[in-house]
Amino acid sequence: MDDNNNSIVPVICGPTGAGKTRVAHWLAEQFPLSIVSADSRQVYREFDVGTAKPTPEELAHVPYLGVNVLEPTQRGSAAWWAENADRWISEIKGTGRRPLVVGGTGLYLRALFAPLFDEPALDPDRRSKLERELSAFTVNELRRWASALDPERAHLGRTQLLRAIEIALLTGQRLSVLHTQRARAPLRRGRYLVVDPGASLRTDIATRTRAMFDAGWRSEVRELMARVPADAPAWNGTGYRTIRALEEGMLTEKDAEAQIVTETRQYAKRQRTWFRNQLLGDDVTRVSLADNEWMRIAANWWAGNA
Repeated sequence: MDDNNNSIVPVICGPTGAGKTRVAHWLAEQFPLSIVSADSRQVYREFDVGTAKPTPEELAHVPYLGVNVLEPTQRGSAAWWAENADRWISEIKGTGRRPLVVGGTGLYLRALFAPLFDEPALDPDRRSKLERELSAFTVNELRRWASALDPERAHLGRTQLLRAIEIALLTGQRLSVLHTQRARAPLRRGRYLVVDPGASLRTDIATRTRAMFDAGWRSEVRELMARVPADAPAWNGTGYRTIRALEEGMLTEKDAEAQIVTETRQYAKRQRTWFRNQLLGDDVTRVSLADNEWMRIAANWWAGNA
């Protein structure tokens, strides 16, 4: 199968807990495809339960790329992911299968399908020291810093806030400005199926959080705490620091669960805002799994990408 950067790449995206994986795996039962994960937390090895990573059975059923590709102490930027995703897409096409990008990390999708920018080099020693300092900050504290240093990015999540603060403090430049000044052509063109169940997502998030506790999230974190440094980037995934606080006796399980539900709902709200504002036009189809017609809509969308 020929590959070129102008060919359309199908993308299933949407807020966390919306059902993206379910739609992707249903399509995989109908068509020969491989999935490129666009999830900034699922790239990390060993961080499984709290990232809702595909199960071993799911990974065996559908070929995945982009899952379990980094050690917890490594850092994967959006630009890093986009360069790898571009290569993974070419590799999939070389097998005769079709690539399907699946995930909710908007900055990853932006890096692959929107103009990129050349990132400035950062001094590794200064960056490590700054990371250690910032690792103890809450999201609200990071947001206050970002509001002063790079206001356009102050609404984003923890990982993106950390990146904006790093760039501002270590280079004296705003990341939001660099995205414009150092722009270069996008790597691929995307066509999107945005999965969003609407109002029921609040309940779905609470149900999924409880299921993660029942699936052994606490024991996973206990094991990780014994060997993964506290400032490792993998800990930035939603809920993981809260579970650590629970294991350290700083919270009750009830309070930790409530806090994670709140954090996840806030994250989903930011994702919804991003997808609503960034993904517009004829290249976007929206679907809810609450719609009895979702399979037909997904199949027609997939056929339209051929």
